[in-house]
Amino acid sequence: MLLPSVRVSYAADIRPLFRPLDIAHMAPFDVRLDDYAYMSDPSENHRNARTIGAFLSGARQPRMPVDGPYWTEDQLKLYERWMTDGFQP
Repeated sequence: MLLPSVRVSYAADIRPLFRPLDIAHMAPFDVRLDDYAYMSDPSENHRNARTIGAFLSGARQPRMPVDGPYWTEDQLKLYERWMTDGFQP
């Protein structure tokens, strides 16, 4: 587990959570899970990252990844920390 003082980064912590299958599945929908610029886009209060987070947590349906396994609570908390930490690269 990360220490509270360590910022969560997309490259080191978040990107590796997305499987190649997840990335390929979402690409036809123009959702670029492997693209930091897309994921951290600040427009509309970081809509891309927040929407993906809602699908990952099940707050929006269908839950991601569609075929499972779903992210663990620790993974979801890490994703939330990435957003709270300011969408660090």
